[in-house]
Amino acid sequence: MPTFSAPDGTPLAYHASGSGAPLLCLPGGPMQDSAYLGGIGGPDARRTPVRLDLRGTGASAVPDDPASYRCDRQVEDVEALRVHLGLDTIDLLGHSAGANLAALYTARHPDRVARLVLLAPGTAAVGLETSGEERLAAARQAWREEEPWFGAAYAALEESAAGRGSAETFRAVAPFFHGTWDEAARERHAESHLRRNGEAAGVYASEGAFEPEATRAVFAEFGRPVLVVAGEGDANTPVPTATAYAALFPKAELAVLAGAGHFPWHDDAEWVAGTVDGFLG
Repeated sequence: MPTFSAPDGTPLAYHASGSGAPLLCLPGGPMQDSAYLGGIGGPDARRTPVRLDLRGTGASAVPDDPASYRCDRQVEDVEALRVHLGLDTIDLLGHSAGANLAALYTARHPDRVARLVLLAPGTAAVGLETSGEERLAAARQAWREEEPWFGAAYAALEESAAGRGSAETFRAVAPFFHGTWDEAARERHAESHLRRNGEAAGVYASEGAFEPEATRAVFAEFGRPVLVVAGEGDANTPVPTATAYAALFPKAELAVLAGAGHFPWHDDAEWVAGTVDGFLG
């Protein structure tokens, strides 16, 4: 697989498949192997997803300095990939916690981003808060309420929303991150823990990683097209949060997939691919 060198010399890997113009994709987790984004392009996508394995994940090397896992310190890794690919500007996609890295890259290199896609975005980089009631409302979907697991999972989410959650409570609310909590979703959820660098995840959003006011100020002047995609039933990034995120930009649109969770391409790959392709033109 192709590799390039980060500014500190760490070898980083990326994965590209397709024949269209590149779309740089930054994974969430945080600090999860980008393999889970493998279906992001859909079956008939007109773009070439270029998935970056963040340092210390997937096929990328572990850096000498663990402090370099901090989100803001990885911005120049993305810039190094742009240079390596020989692109003057990039179309950039960030999913979940990866949207924080996409946000910081855009704030630091706004002239290098032609179009920005924020897919079920994490919001730490811009300082948006999601209320407990918004998470509960996202969880209360008609297609879920008859499921045998709903009662216990919803009770756990109520505990978490009230600030009384534990690690066990967080595990119990997993169904509300997915549109359908079927066997495939359970397998993907279990695998995600195996593909995540826990040490790096603990550093990713550590003190000093984000300066929300400064980032929001850049976004208020960012005139390039922005697309924010949300899942109707995503308790992690509910629709009101995604709506508020889109409002930070002068030229953003919001697309909401009915019946979807935090990984909307698992719920309707054709819709996600078509929506992103349509936005990118």
